[in-house]
Formats: sequence, C-alpha cells, structure tokens
Amino acid sequence: MSSAHRPVQGMSDITAPEVRLWQGLERAAGATLLRYGFEELRTPVVEFEAVFTRSIGETTDVVQKEMYVFEKGGRRLCLRPEGTAGVMRHAAGLGPQETDGARWYYIGPMFRSERPQAGRRRQFHQLGVECLEAPSPLVDAEILALQLDVFRAWGLTDCTLKLSTRGSGADRAQVAAGLREYLSPHHGDLCGDCQRRLAENVLRVMDCKNEGCRKIVAGAPAPTDFMAQESRDYLAGVTRYLDDLGVPYELDARLVRGLDYYEHTVWEIEGSHLGAQNAIAGGGRYRISLGGRELAGVGFAIGLERVVAMLEATGRDAALMSDPPPLAWLVALGDEAQQQNLRLMQELRAAGVACRMTPGGSLKSQMRAANKAGAAWAVIRGDDELAQGVATVKNMASGEQQQPALDRLAAALSAAPG
Repeated sequence: MSSAHRPVQGMSDITAPEVRLWQGLERAAGATLLRYGFEELRTPVVEFEAVFTRSIGETTDVVQKEMYVFEKGGRRLCLRPEGTAGVMRHAAGLGPQETDGARWYYIGPMFRSERPQAGRRRQFHQLGVECLEAPSPLVDAEILALQLDVFRAWGLTDCTLKLSTRGSGADRAQVAAGLREYLSPHHGDLCGDCQRRLAENVLRVMDCKNEGCRKIVAGAPAPTDFMAQESRDYLAGVTRYLDDLGVPYELDARLVRGLDYYEHTVWEIEGSHLGAQNAIAGGGRYRISLGGRELAGVGFAIGLERVVAMLEATGRDAALMSDPPPLAWLVALGDEAQQQNLRLMQELRAAGVACRMTPGGSLKSQMRAANKAGAAWAVIRGDDELAQGVATVKNMASGEQQQPALDRLAAALSAAPG
C-alpha cells in the first residue's frame, strides 16, 4: 500500500464498530468522574517543549528519546507526550483562587517516538485526572478509589494495584546516594542506558526492563530504606484510608514512576490478558514549578488502547458498545419522488429517525445500497405513493411491508424492526 494511503507507523485509524467501544468507554468514565466532582479540560496537542523539560525532567527517557520536537518561528514545540504537564501549564496561568481544589480530567491522544510493539504505540490515547488539592493521604486514597471505580464502570475488576512512595523532595538526595552506592560496583554489567542513568537519574535504573539490570536491581535496597520517617508515615496514612475503603493493593517498594515531578504516593495498575506490557494505568502525587508558580496535585493516566485490548480479550467489550439507531433508507422511483424525499428525510431526522438516501439510480441499485449500509427499513416512494400521500415501508430483515401515511411515517420507523 502506498504511504499516502496508510497511517504513520505506530499510529492507527479507529473506525466503526470499534469507535463505538471508545465512545462507551468515554461515557462510562465521564459519568463516574462527574460524581467525584471533576470537570473536563481540553488542552492543545502542541505545546512548547519547555513545558515538558521543566516538569517531567530533562534526564527522563521521555524528554531525551521519545518526544516529537520541531521548530517553528524560532520556537521549539512538541507533540504532547503526556497530559499532566499541559494541565499544569494551564493552571499556572490562573490565580490561586481558580486552581486551589481544582479537579480536571482529560481524554485525548499523546505522542511518543517509541519502537512500535504490542502495547506501545507512537500515538496513543489516555484518560487522565488531575486534582490540585493540598498534599493529604486522604486525597491520594480518594483518587486511587476513583481510578478503580472507573475500571469497575468498564466492567474490569481483575486489576492489580501496586503502591509505593517516591518520598519527599528532601529525600531524593539520600535515596539517590544510597542506590548509587549499591549500583556503582555493577556499573560494567548494566545496560548502556542504565550506565547513563546511574549518573543522571539513578531511580530510573530500578525501572529498567533489561533482564541483566533486573537481576542486579533485585538485590538492591529499597528506596524507602533511605527515606525520612515522615515519608513512610505519609504512605502508611494512604494505606490506612485504602484499608478503610476496602481497596485491595500490593506494596511494591521498588516501584518507581519515570517522570521527575512525582513525590510521595506513586502507583501502577496492572491488567490481565496483556502479556509483558500489562501496565494499563499509573499515577501519583506530584509537585511542578511552571511560570513562577509551584503547583501540587495528585492524578493518574489510563492507557485506553490497553484497556480496549483487555476488554476485547475478556469479552467485555460488547457491554460498553451501544448499537447505532435503526437506519431508514429512502428509495425514490422517479425525479419527483427524489426531490420530495430530500425534504422528507430532513423532517424524519428532526423527528429523531436516522435516515439516508441514494442520489438517483434504479430500484435495484438503491435497494442494494440500503442493504450494504445495514438499513433496517427501505422507505419506497413512487408516483402511486406520492398521489396517495403514503410511503411503502419494507422491513429489510423480514421482507414485510406496510404503507403508513406520511404523518405516521416517523412513528412507524421509530418502532424496533422485527
């Protein structure tokens, strides 16, 4: 196939009927988020590069390897690789009275220049939330409960929540020094990326997927070993609230998130039937400085392509898909019927009936078009029907026909086809 006729590698079109599953996901999630007091926020797909380098960190893999960056008018721009930084850029332009306690959610495409593989795409879609409330274990637990409620709204209950902490900003130097002391003797056995991370961002070594690095990391002290008691107490507060809510979780002291803005509570949610790429969501508490303001919040992002794959693998996709309304296909026998059918079609649509027509052609070709489109009804009008003020309505499944008057046509077409 010519490159002019296919999407860019790692990106794809979403077409019917799959698009109806996506719409169902968005409806179910939106209803849940509204009950938690969240409002939708839509930010641009293109942002200034600095929005991400200053928030998620210049030494992260996302910034160093994965962003689509380009220059326009002397300014460095990029396609957004994640949603939080753009929301925080929006918040930084508002006053404290508008952001304190703000609760926003977003749904949209993100872009990363990764090697396409199962579970990883260059354009992918996320549903995320950002809650700009003061740091509190209670709020963190509430947002975790919200995320699992969203999964329940989708019929997904077989998910595993893995929970950890990044500690406070004051803990970072101690954590980095402790891990570097353990990992430095293994420098030559680490992969090339982790040799660089050892100097620049040692926590990222803990998240490496290279098998050799994973074996080395397995014997490393947990980052929590180097954290102040206050940070451990914060995590304990989160777990107490989760226990009160009956939210199951697994503590994973070696869990790290790959973006530098995280502090205190971090987590990932793993799904089933997804193979090696089984992380379907993640989140945590963060602190970001942008535009001269320091903003604290907690949030999460869910990878929708992976959710769709999990729903399809477990047969739960159909429950979220709504069927399109029965389609009526207007068939005209003659020029006069063709002209009148255009007006009739608009009247039927105004009455709530889904309908289409073919611009001309024989009866056979028009009926063939109706059948191809999956129409429930064929509404046939010729000279006889025009003279009598009726329409011949054919049930495309049963072949049965009726001739309602035009003022009863919408009611006849609104009935479920037998």
